[in-house]
Amino acid sequence: MRISGPTLAVLTLLVGRATNWHYGYDLSKVTGLKSGTLYPILTRLHDGGWLETQWQEATEPGRPPRHLYRLTPSGLTEAKKALLAKPAKKQSLRQAYEN
Repeated sequence: MRISGPTLAVLTLLVGRATNWHYGYDLSKVTGLKSGTLYPILTRLHDGGWLETQWQEATEPGRPPRHLYRLTPSGLTEAKKALLAKPAKKQSLRQAYEN
């Protein structure tokens, strides 16, 4: 799998809170990635078996369901390898997401 700088940014966030489900919108806000960059990354990670996804029904009337993402066990292992091999330039992303 191609591991670009934006992919490393996404992986940094996901590894930092690997057991949590993440909304694409929140990942976009923290990484600063536009949807046209972020969602293809999430799709590639999912297709590669690194991410699992689920839909969350809307909690408010009139709102659409939300797509959630989190690393699979094998995805966590591969993401850690990728981050060790080529550390993300924006290491502060994890700190930003945790706040």
